[in-house]
Amino acid sequence: MSNDTLALAQTLIARRSLTPADEGCQQILIDHLEKLGFHIEKMRFGNVDNLWARRGNTTPVLCFAGHTDVVPAGPMEQWDSDPFTPTIRDGRLYGRGAADMKSSLAAFITAIEAFLAQHAHHQGSIALLITSDEEGVAIDGTAKVVEALKARGELLDYCIVGEPTCSEKFGDTIKNGRRGSLSGNLTIKGIQGHIAYPHLAKNPIHLAAPVIAELANTEWDQGDEFFQPTTWHISNINAGTGATNVIPGTLNLLFNFRFSTANTVESLTTKVHQTLDQYGLDYELQWELSGKPYLTPKAELANAISAAITKVTAIEPQLSTSGGTSDGRFIADICSQVIEFGPHNATIHKLNEYVEVDDLEQLSSVYLFTMENLLSPGNGAAQENSDSFWNKLKKYFSFE
Repeated sequence: MSNDTLALAQTLIARRSLTPADEGCQQILIDHLEKLGFHIEKMRFGNVDNLWARRGNTTPVLCFAGHTDVVPAGPMEQWDSDPFTPTIRDGRLYGRGAADMKSSLAAFITAIEAFLAQHAHHQGSIALLITSDEEGVAIDGTAKVVEALKARGELLDYCIVGEPTCSEKFGDTIKNGRRGSLSGNLTIKGIQGHIAYPHLAKNPIHLAAPVIAELANTEWDQGDEFFQPTTWHISNINAGTGATNVIPGTLNLLFNFRFSTANTVESLTTKVHQTLDQYGLDYELQWELSGKPYLTPKAELANAISAAITKVTAIEPQLSTSGGTSDGRFIADICSQVIEFGPHNATIHKLNEYVEVDDLEQLSSVYLFTMENLLSPGNGAAQENSDSFWNKLKKYFSFE
């Protein structure tokens, strides 16, 4: 088996790119892309490095998106090997970022190299949008690059985000959307006083109790075939001085909605305010929208990558919108078809994060076949003998 994807993944994992640091990862990608004729734009916003690279200036535009930053490793002594020394054990590549998502970045590059070796004059354009601010606050990363592209009228037709998506077997899941995330910071005001004289005080915890019960029991929507029902959950609650004989003056409560396309920011915020007002509370409430929900229909991109996965793995992938937010929420603003596909997600953000070595070239092959289905002359699969192309692919990656 060819070791190109493995070798590049190891090189990237060895860079200690703790969010929002890139630590030269993007330059490693640039060194490959420049040789392939990509136009390179380095976009730095704040202390975040971003990369926009494009080959071609016609449509359709197929973009590969991802991030070079990783979460902290945690207690180093609890790893079986140094998290920034890529290590192979028992057929697995260990290291921080192995699954999330430096292996996908490596697979992007080797797939593009293989595709261009066969289709130097492909249809449309190939692009990469890479950030070092996905695992952190995500303010100066993909969101800012999307703003810049939108301002100059540069839109995408298809985007593949390399986030880890697979659950039980490689190839079993692709994400065709994500729920939105809306957070609230609520302060309920009471009157502080001695607990022996409750008539002289006003307990905000007691005032909040029926409101919490009502919001927790509200059916916000029933979801649909792609999304789970919208949920509302408290993440933090705090009141009191620490003393047992003091009624607190305020209660602070943090909560979050994970909501589907069956709801809107306006409908959710309106319902919460109506409930608080219904109980006559004196309160302050600040809202923070982390991302709107988006959904990609089962159209050209979903069909192309599904066919590629089945070709490589003999598995028919399932569509899913589960999980947290991703940078797909920003990209959906300039791209109507956004799909996430990458390796197993079982060990992401955990100690001893790993990816199966055998999955690396399969991942590259899936990306390669997807390009073949979308950008090769005549859209490849419809014009070119599939078996003949598969033989070329096996020769390129030395599957046999």
